[in-house]
Amino acid sequence: MKTNSATRPSYILGHSDEELGRLARQAKLVDPMTRRFFEAAGIAPGMRVLDVGSGAGHVAILAAQLVGESGMVVGVDRAPAALKTARAQTETLGFRNVSFVESELAEAKFDQPFDALVGRYILMFQPDPVGVLRSLLRHVRPNGIVVFHEPDWDGARSNPKVAPYDDSCRWILETIERNGVDGHMGAKLHSTFMAAGLPAPSLALEALIGGGEDEDRIRFVTEIVGTLHESIVAAGVATASEMDLVTLPDRIAAQAIASRAVLVCRSETGAWSRVPRAAT
Repeated sequence: MKTNSATRPSYILGHSDEELGRLARQAKLVDPMTRRFFEAAGIAPGMRVLDVGSGAGHVAILAAQLVGESGMVVGVDRAPAALKTARAQTETLGFRNVSFVESELAEAKFDQPFDALVGRYILMFQPDPVGVLRSLLRHVRPNGIVVFHEPDWDGARSNPKVAPYDDSCRWILETIERNGVDGHMGAKLHSTFMAAGLPAPSLALEALIGGGEDEDRIRFVTEIVGTLHESIVAAGVATASEMDLVTLPDRIAAQAIASRAVLVCRSETGAWSRVPRAAT
C-alpha cells in the first residue's frame, strides 16, 4: 500500500545513505535495551508480531530472533528507501519469517490480528501519539502485547560538565522539538498508553553511559548532530561554526578525559501492557 508523499509530514532525520548508516550504528548500541524490554513484555517464540515504523528493519530483525522460525514479523513503514535496506538486510541474514509493507501507519490493513505490537522511536514523531496508538490497537488480539521503546532527552548530561557534549544534546532537543518531534516521549509513555485505552504499563529505563574514551557513545550523539546540522542552523539553535562537526567528537573526548567526566546519553524508556480482553 502506497500513499502520496506530498501529503506526508516531513521526517526530520531523512533517509539518506548516511542516515541509514547511522541508524545501523545506533542499533548496535540500543538493540540490547530493546531486547530486554521485549523479553520483559513477553515477546516469545511462535508469536505474530507487528513492528510499526520499521525503518531499516533493525527492530523487526530483533523481534524475529525472539519469535523464532515458528513465529513471524511484519514490519510497516512509509519510506521506500528504508524498506529497501530492511529487505536487503533480512535477506542477507537469512530471516524468512520477516516481511515488510509500505504504508502509512494509520492506513495499514491486515487479514488477521497479531499477538504483539512493537515499535522503537515511533510515537515521538506522531502529532497525535495517543490517536496513532489507539488506531494500531485494532491490529492486536485481546490480551495481546503492546511494547514501545522511546527516548527522553532530559536524561542527557555530563558530570563534571563537558560543554560541547551538553551543547550537542541541547541542540538536538531544541531542534527536534521546534520541528514537531517530542524529545520527552519516553516519559509520556505511561500516560499515552492509558489515554489510548490500555492498562497502566510496566516501565523500564536504561541509558548509554561512558567516559571520554568511549568513542561509540560520543558518536551516538554527535552523529545525530551531523544528521540534523542543517535543521539546527535553520532553526537558529546553533551556527555551523559553533557545532564545528569535524572536531566535535574529539573536543568532547578531550574535555571528558581531562576532567574524568562521565557522559550520560538520553534516557531510553520501555513501556509494555496488554490489550484488554473483550467483555463477556
